[in-house]
Amino acid sequence: MNADALKTLKADMGIDPAAVSTCLEDFIRSHMEKLERKGAILGLSGGVDSAVVAALCARAVGADRTVALIMPERDSKRQHVDDALKLADQLRIEARLIDITCYLKKLGVYGLLVLNKIPLTMRLKGLLVRKAYRLYAGRAGRSPFAATMLGFSGKRFAGYIQKGAAYYRVKHRLRMVLLYLHAEIENKLVVGAANKTEYSIGYFVKHGCDDAADVMPLLKLYKTQVLELARHLGIPSSIVDKPPSPDIIPGMTDEEAIGMPYEQLDLILLALEKGWAASDITAALGVEERRIGYVCDLINRSAHMKRTYAP
Repeated sequence: MNADALKTLKADMGIDPAAVSTCLEDFIRSHMEKLERKGAILGLSGGVDSAVVAALCARAVGADRTVALIMPERDSKRQHVDDALKLADQLRIEARLIDITCYLKKLGVYGLLVLNKIPLTMRLKGLLVRKAYRLYAGRAGRSPFAATMLGFSGKRFAGYIQKGAAYYRVKHRLRMVLLYLHAEIENKLVVGAANKTEYSIGYFVKHGCDDAADVMPLLKLYKTQVLELARHLGIPSSIVDKPPSPDIIPGMTDEEAIGMPYEQLDLILLALEKGWAASDITAALGVEERRIGYVCDLINRSAHMKRTYAP
C-alpha cells in the first residue's frame, strides 16, 4: 500500500508541460494588457526559475518586448552570469547587465559578514560559510534559514545571524528596486519567478525580487514541476541540471540552506496539501517523522511573510 501511495503521489506531481506553458503565457499576456503595460521585465539570475519565466515572457509578449536585468554582485558566481547571458541570447531578448556591487558597498553591506574582513578565496569562504551554517544548526536545533523567519534576539549567535540575514536580503530588495525603476520608466510588467515550493516554506525574501512583482506565473508550480516545464521549453541543461543556488552568500545552495532535496520536499508538501497524516507520509516516502515536522514548522514560521498586518 505504501508503494501504491507513493506512486499515486508522484503521478499527481506530474504536469502536462505544453498545456501549462500555454496557460501561463496567456496569464502573462492578459495581465500585461489588463494593466496596460507595453512589455515584460524580469530579473534573470542564471537559475531555472527565472529562465523559465524569461522563456514564457518571450513567448507570451514577444522577445522584442521582453527585457531581462542580470544583476550580479561580488559574491555571484561567474557561471550564473554567463548562463543568464547565453539564455537571453538564445531567447533573443534584451539583457541588461547591472553590477550592484557598488550600491551594496555604499550601503555598507559587505561589512556585515565577518568573513569579508579576512582575505580569503571565494572557495575557502564558501567552505567556512557552510561549516558555520551546519554548526549553528547542530547547536541551535534549527537552521539559520528557519531561525531568521522570526525574531530571536538575545539568543546565542543572534547578532551574527541577524547580520547574515540582512546581508543577503538587501541584495534581493535592491534588485527589486532596480526592476521597478526600469519597469516604470518603460511601462513594463514586472514578472516574478517565485515557485510554490519556496513560497510555501518561506524560502524567499519579503519585499525582495522573489516576492514583490506584478505577476508570479510559477506560484502554483512546485520546483520539480518547474524543472519539467523548463525541459519542455528548451532551457539549456547547463541551467536545468546545476544545483539551485540563491547566489547571495558564498558556498550555499538551496538544498543546503533548506536541509533536504527538492524532490523529497515537494512530495512532502503535496502530501500535506492533500491532508495526509504525518505517519502516512513517513510510511510512503520512507522519511523520518521529524522531517515532516520540520516542513510544517517552516510553513507555520513563514506564514507572516505572506501577509501585511493591519488593525
